[in-house]
Amino acid sequence: MLPWKDHALRTLSVLLLTAAATLVPTAVSAQAATTDTTAATAVASSRGWNDFSCKPSAAHPRPVVLVHGTFGNSVDNWLALAPYLVNRGYCVFSLDYGQLPNVPFFHGLGPIDKSAAQLDAYVDRVLAATGAAEADLVGHSQGGMMPRYYLKFLGGAEKVNALVGIAPDNHGTTLLGLTKLLPHFPGVEDFVTENTPGLADQIAGSPFITRLNAGGDTVPGVTYTVITTKYDEVVTPYRSGFLDGPNVTNIVIQDKCALDLSEHVAIGTVDRVTFHEVTNALDPAHATPTTCLSVIG
Repeated sequence: MLPWKDHALRTLSVLLLTAAATLVPTAVSAQAATTDTTAATAVASSRGWNDFSCKPSAAHPRPVVLVHGTFGNSVDNWLALAPYLVNRGYCVFSLDYGQLPNVPFFHGLGPIDKSAAQLDAYVDRVLAATGAAEADLVGHSQGGMMPRYYLKFLGGAEKVNALVGIAPDNHGTTLLGLTKLLPHFPGVEDFVTENTPGLADQIAGSPFITRLNAGGDTVPGVTYTVITTKYDEVVTPYRSGFLDGPNVTNIVIQDKCALDLSEHVAIGTVDRVTFHEVTNALDPAHATPTTCLSVIG
């Protein structure tokens, strides 16, 4: 390979991985960087979620399983939303998935079909502990898309009532057009696939995305809600997150609050306008209007 082509290949690889790294829901704190997964789980439990003694109430009979995004983990992605739901009477749980060997804390990088199998096992564990017949799933980014594989191919539709996706890449992403450069740099796509298969699976037009959406976006028996933002810089175009099918509600959060400037990270981690819309999706019988004032709710 000519030197300039080798340099260009490496440069594009770095650009793609750097752009994909913006999928990380929130920076891992210095404290989290010195703890292991068990300690992180203990932190979550001490804050009211991942409490496997929790029993769902009559008002909220289904446990909520939170599914983090790419480069995320079961704690950092949910430091705001999990307590928000716990304070409203939900039994809330979160899992780590898509781990790569020797890569701590940053998850959601493994093959997505394998991550869906991890979700399958975790939902079974939650249902067994709570005694509930079904769970509700809430996911951010990849975490809003990956459960669709579980629902469609792993029998999850029998165990799940609703899936709420926050900025999900349901039809893949172009990462602001960077993925369109791949054919011009042979070897880069193989590099990404080999080292971070979970990223490669999310590229628009990938074999995984093609299989996921073949034959329809949804499966019977599950209610789907998609919450997107016009300012998403990771899932591009942002409307690629929308689903088509019965029992689907697609929402642009700026239609609820025009002043909401949340981009890909903020909409899933700190945006209380979005959080209010999540609770509406989880309990539609008691839904209330979502407005800019929902930030103080």
